[in-house]
Amino acid sequence: MAGAVGHAQWSSRFAFIMAAVGSAVGLGNLWRFPFQTGANGGSAFVIIYIACVAFIALPVLMSEFAIGRHAQKSAVSSTRKMAQDAGRSANWSFVGWVCMAGGFLVLTTYSVIAGQVMAFSAAGFAGGFGQESMPFSGSNWWGLGWHALFMLITVLIVSQGLKGGIERVVTILMPIFFLTLIGLTIYAVITGLESGATGEAFAYLFRPDFSQVDGGTFVSALGQAFFSVGVASAIMITYGSYLTRDTNIASSGIIISSADTLVALIAGMMIFPIVFAFGVDPAAGMGLIFEALPNVFAGMPGGNFIGGAFFFLAFIAALTSSISLLEATVAFIDEHSDFGRPQIAWLLGGFAFMIGAGAVWSSDFAGQFVDVLSGEILLPFGGFLIAVFVGWVVPKKLLRGEMQHASNGMFAFFHIMMRYIVPFAVGIVLLLGLDARFTGGYLNSLLGLG
Repeated sequence: MAGAVGHAQWSSRFAFIMAAVGSAVGLGNLWRFPFQTGANGGSAFVIIYIACVAFIALPVLMSEFAIGRHAQKSAVSSTRKMAQDAGRSANWSFVGWVCMAGGFLVLTTYSVIAGQVMAFSAAGFAGGFGQESMPFSGSNWWGLGWHALFMLITVLIVSQGLKGGIERVVTILMPIFFLTLIGLTIYAVITGLESGATGEAFAYLFRPDFSQVDGGTFVSALGQAFFSVGVASAIMITYGSYLTRDTNIASSGIIISSADTLVALIAGMMIFPIVFAFGVDPAAGMGLIFEALPNVFAGMPGGNFIGGAFFFLAFIAALTSSISLLEATVAFIDEHSDFGRPQIAWLLGGFAFMIGAGAVWSSDFAGQFVDVLSGEILLPFGGFLIAVFVGWVVPKKLLRGEMQHASNGMFAFFHIMMRYIVPFAVGIVLLLGLDARFTGGYLNSLLGLG
């Protein structure tokens, strides 16, 4: 008989919070947030980003939890059931399909980057940052090997199920993550005090200069907030399906989105003192993490250990996100097949590995196909569909039943945002992203965004 995802439940609220925070806190916090901040004027971007989390990402997160808990099924089946219970067409399950497909594609290339993170961590602890060509990396074969190892770890965890695998790992790794993050941040702040780099970093992060803000800053902040929290990838619907009826969706959503935002800010406080102390351009882009910082670590006292710890931190963030990305698709197949969960996890993990292997050998395949299809089309489109579904298709009474613990004011805020603000905001990001990719940025130029 096919498995039933709705039968499993989190053993405690703490386990759920750790899993959801672990899913939301990924490489986007430690990698994408710092270079987005650097590329968009620093602290003014941070303020706009926080507003986008509170007013856009949080309502979508609460929506996904409500959809999942209502049906106690996978993302596809949950959207179908909620639509049917609302008296609407079962074809609204298309929302779940889009989100699940986008999340699975993200996993395929995410694993490649996470494998590189593992390689840099190993190189740091082995004293390899100072070498011209570090061990453990430097060729496609090494990249393929680390990608395979990371995917293997992910599959092993997910194959053990909710309590035996995911819960057990996240309740151990997330406290280690937070302790390591705080320790590295304290080190960076203290070592940057003497040179004045800490003051410069804090001013960069927390003293706004709105003269550098334009329309593109808002688009970048909204995109970062929306994807950093981990919505529109079927993860939070799936994790919501494991919730008990007494879980407060509103307060849980606030805790998770706040923790995700706090990690991003602390990551900036950890990275920027080092960046300014060593004269690195904070707007260096993605190369800030994989090119600039390893060279900085190589020249620091004890830098190999500090660098190894930093990339180990990134590895934990990547792993807790990757298991949730795989779990969303495993839950769906488990629901509709007679295969056991381990078989499904290995099958899907192998499929994800093969797509990721193509990304290892071809940057064009990764950047021009997989990343574009997932990050620029499926995920924002899935977010837009969720906003329309919850804001305009699902009756208000049905949503209120899933959010019975929320105050009247909180629920009113949630419903107004999902009905009027979120669809418009996410739709704009989707439209401008497609414009930039396929028409050379005509609309962006017309609106003064690029």
